[in-house]
Amino acid sequence: MRLNELSDVNGAKKDRKRVGRGIGSGTGKTAGRGVKGQKSRSGVAIKGFEGGQMPLHRRLPKRGFNNIFAKEYNIFNLDRIQYFIDNGKINDKEVINTENLLKAKLISKEKNGLKILGRGNLKSKVAFEVSGASEKAIKLIEKSGSKITIIGSAEK
Repeated sequence: MRLNELSDVNGAKKDRKRVGRGIGSGTGKTAGRGVKGQKSRSGVAIKGFEGGQMPLHRRLPKRGFNNIFAKEYNIFNLDRIQYFIDNGKINDKEVINTENLLKAKLISKEKNGLKILGRGNLKSKVAFEVSGASEKAIKLIEKSGSKITIIGSAEK
C-alpha cells in the first residue's frame, strides 16, 4: 500500500446538496422550500408563530419591572483595586476615577460613574474620586490612609 493509493471508504464523504440548479437536480425550481408564500422567500422567520394558536410568549403572564431611569455604575471591590495596583495596571500616585480606569482599559464604558464596595483590603495609599461607595468601603479606605471623594449623588 502506498500513500497515493489511499482513499476514503465509499460513502464517507457526502456531496453537499446544491439547491436551485435546474429541474434535473431534483432540487430545482423551489429549491426544497415548498411553494409560494412568505416562508418560501429568503430572510423571513416568523418568530413565536404557532399556527394560529396563542403563542407561548403571550400565554405566560408578565413578570417584573424594568426601570428605564435606573442608573448603572462600574462596580469595583477593594481587593480588585489592590490587585490592579499590585500588577501595575493602576498607578497608585494617580487618582482612581472613571477617566483613569478607562485609560488603563479596566472598564470599557463610563456608564453613570464608579462605585466602590468593601470586599477585601486596601494596602496602598490612593485617592479615590467616585460616584458612590458602601459604608464598609469608606471605613476600609480611610483606615488604610487613603482619601475618598464622593462626587455626584449615587445611592449607598
